[in-house]
Amino acid sequence: MKNFEERLSRLEELAERIRDPDLPLEEAVSVFEEGVKLSKGLEKDLERVEGKVEMLINQPQGPDDKPELELFTPDD
Repeated sequence: MKNFEERLSRLEELAERIRDPDLPLEEAVSVFEEGVKLSKGLEKDLERVEGKVEMLINQPQGPDDKPELELFTPDD
């Protein structure tokens, strides 16, 4: 599997390609389909990374600190 940056670059290429007015319909649909698959995969990767970052941010700083386990603070 390609890394995130390579897949993002490919998605950008597809976005440029689908803007070509001379692109045949069948090929445009194929490009669109590949783009949607890439987009969904990249979104899942970002969600995973976001989860890791949240866990790191909420880790206790010292032995007496407790991690924040709530999704929203009462002020939200």
